Amino acid sequence: MQDHLDDLRFAHVLVDSAAAAGMDRFKALDLMIESKPDLESVRESETEVEKLIRGQLQRSRPRDAVLGEGEGLEGSGPRCWVVDAIDGLENYARGVPVWATQISLIEASEGGYRPVVGVVSAPALGRRWWAVQDHGAFTGRNLSSASRMRVSGVSKLPDASFAYSSFAGWEEQGRLGGLLALSREVWRTRAYGDFWPYMMVAEGVVDICADPDLSPLEMAAHAVIVTEAGGAFTGLDGSPGPLGDSAAASNGLLHDELLGYLN
Repeated sequence: MQDHLDDLRFAHVLVDSAAAAGMDRFKALDLMIESKPDLESVRESETEVEKLIRGQLQRSRPRDAVLGEGEGLEGSGPRCWVVDAIDGLENYARGVPVWATQISLIEASEGGYRPVVGVVSAPALGRRWWAVQDHGAFTGRNLSSASRMRVSGVSKLPDASFAYSSFAGWEEQGRLGGLLALSREVWRTRAYGDFWPYMMVAEGVVDICADPDLSPLEMAAHAVIVTEAGGAFTGLDGSPGPLGDSAAASNGLLHDELLGYLN
């Protein structure tokens, strides 16, 4: 546990650096959209943030592997840092403050890897969420100013708040009918997208959320934060953890019903 708490402190240092770099470019004049979105410029920002994080990891955790979108997997071994430099790239490009840097540590275990540390930092929102396996999930501006998170106790779908991604992915996978049926059953729906609904599930302000198409880069931090807050995190097929290609998160009480509708 002590090692993982040290890793958590280091992950906070990493996202501090990433926040400074990301905010320096956020809403920069050369990123302003005049006629149509141009993601190439913001991908350069994403690449620079990832390189910054990788450099710090190589200096301070040289034995650990690193996985990121820009440069793929570097190194090998039982420990791997997973870096999603800017989650919500389209928001970043348009000046919408809902984007985050996500860093997690996954470790080899029976049957594969499991996330043991996760930090999600949304500097434009002034928010941060984190968790360590078997140590709980927290939110706050930093480690010294934090409150513990807990999922909701909502146990009936007609009382539940459901967050989902855009319709496109659901339609492409033939799951749109289930999505619409679930939307009619719940109390309210919102398409927050990206990292935010998972953090709200952990905080207990949203009860269920799902995405039909995600990568482990985008899910590893979500998984440990949601589960340490007392919730459930699986793929849409029900497989536990973040190593598939889709995500379903809930307060645990509604998880079977969530999967039933979306399948």
